[in-house]
Amino acid sequence: MASMTIRNVDEQLKARLRVQAALHGHSMEEEARDILRAALSVSSGRSGSLIDAIRARIEPLGGVDLDIAPREAMREPPDFDA
Repeated sequence: MASMTIRNVDEQLKARLRVQAALHGHSMEEEARDILRAALSVSSGRSGSLIDAIRARIEPLGGVDLDIAPREAMREPPDFDA
């Protein structure tokens, strides 16, 4: 089992965790594990690629037609033998 330390927890948040743990008959540590387990067991609902996520967010805003610059011929590679 791994262990971790959480620093800089707000005092009010810690007090709420203590009360919730007491209501459930758990230690604060066990209550924190239950909260993490519940939060991370829920599927995020995201599936697909990053591009799909970006497209879903941007498409409702409308599109933009971009002019594509003409391509130029490739330059000759340098001659290192000379």
